[in-house]
Amino acid sequence: MKNKQIISVLLCIALALSLFCSCGKKEKAEKYTDLSWYINFSWFNTDWGNNIVSKAITRKTKCNISFITPTGNPNEKLDSMIASDSLPDLITLGWWEPEISEMINDKKVYALDKLADEYDTYFYNVVNEQVVKWHSRPNGHLYGYPNSACSPSDYEKYDNLASNEAFLVRKDIYEAIGSPDMTTPEGFVKAVEKAAKMFPTIDGNEMIPVGCTEFNDIGCDSFDNYLLDFLAVPYVDKKGNAIDRLKNKDYITWLKAFRKLGGEGLLKDEIFVESRTQKSEKINNGQYFCMIYQYTDLSDQEKNLYKNNPDSIYIAVDGPKNLSGDDYTLPGTSVNGWTVTMISKKCQNPKAAIKLLTYLLSEEGQKMTWLGTQGEMWDYNKDGVPEIKDDVRKLLYTDRKKYNSIYGGDSCYWMMQNDAMASQWIKDDPDNPVTQLKKWSYPYTTYVGQYTIVFDTSTDVGKIKNKAEKKWGDVLPLLLLSKSDREFDKIYNNYMKERYQMGYERVLSALTLKIQENIEKLGLDK
Repeated sequence: MKNKQIISVLLCIALALSLFCSCGKKEKAEKYTDLSWYINFSWFNTDWGNNIVSKAITRKTKCNISFITPTGNPNEKLDSMIASDSLPDLITLGWWEPEISEMINDKKVYALDKLADEYDTYFYNVVNEQVVKWHSRPNGHLYGYPNSACSPSDYEKYDNLASNEAFLVRKDIYEAIGSPDMTTPEGFVKAVEKAAKMFPTIDGNEMIPVGCTEFNDIGCDSFDNYLLDFLAVPYVDKKGNAIDRLKNKDYITWLKAFRKLGGEGLLKDEIFVESRTQKSEKINNGQYFCMIYQYTDLSDQEKNLYKNNPDSIYIAVDGPKNLSGDDYTLPGTSVNGWTVTMISKKCQNPKAAIKLLTYLLSEEGQKMTWLGTQGEMWDYNKDGVPEIKDDVRKLLYTDRKKYNSIYGGDSCYWMMQNDAMASQWIKDDPDNPVTQLKKWSYPYTTYVGQYTIVFDTSTDVGKIKNKAEKKWGDVLPLLLLSKSDREFDKIYNNYMKERYQMGYERVLSALTLKIQENIEKLGLDK
């Protein structure tokens, strides 16, 4: 009997231990939520969980992140996931992408405000009211929140919000050819010709006289949008009516200057087909002489060039101007932002997802993604200003790849970055080789968010605009590589004729109305 009692007690203890252990295992398994996060950019290759910042965010939010990126055409990957109803938990894509409206219309993403109401009302404390109002749909719901979004009021608060666009030259080549004036078509062509003649190769590699952003199915930013901004081509006429910027005479003159370089073999074939990754590799080698580019897209390569040879870096100088020599009107960050992040209805834990976004948007989250962990990566100086520790700062400016793998700050995870908030802590550091590129743009930075409009491609106007833009994507390389100005004129005139036969006047009328609405919505002067 005694032995039976002992056995019974032992069995009870074993059962209790078993239950305790299984509960412990369950608690441990449920401690962190694994969220899949799709980034619609093939060049994004940052991992999660191996550096200080991502580990700290996981500890704070109890969320582990698994990034998914496309290997080929980003939109083909995204379209495939939409069609197969296999979207991951979170999706980040450019605010202009038509898939945003498609996912909302097909009810494939949550309204963030509904999730906030149910799970985390603190979300409303960390978002910008103007940004929310701008990005909310006609039904009043907010389906995605942007990064890098600045409202017009932010430009009144901060004086160090820069445009991302700059005209860049390789410092040593530019100085070797006499630091010429490149603001006129004639001066630009002569400078490129001289650089190509003096430096057929540079550092053992082919020197590419003119670099640019990627060519895609609707054109190339360097040769259309950015060049138009440098030439200060207006968006509207004096009456507030939308202008077809591609018809600007100064713009046509500059395209012909590039055509002349193309005729001399100075627009290399590879610039028309290179991916962003391939362009980044060549920037890292310092192979381009000049380019109109987004300076943040080469900040990592700039630091590598500076580390190897400070004279081989890219510097911002005055580049193409309109024929009147007017100052540039370079777009600052607008209320549209850069990308938009959405939560899919396939998300198994929308509560964790909205809480993660709330944390990343908060001041604490922004300090984490920009500065890192306090005490380990930064601390307040005697003036109460955040200051990055010397060893961390040194690595940031000399080896970004290693910095990302060890620390992961400085907006390595940029999906919810807030440029305006960060401007309080991230000051222009003279030791950072990117600082000159940024500061160069200050006098020319202009708020133009009211003019940046995307139409739903399912509408008639949206279809016309989309068709005209895709045709331009075919035409632009033909213009740049045409054999003569006469051939250029023929291609250009045929395109413009076809553009208006498509009904582009309807696009301009719709743009005019939308611009007027935006001006009122933002409270701007007409």
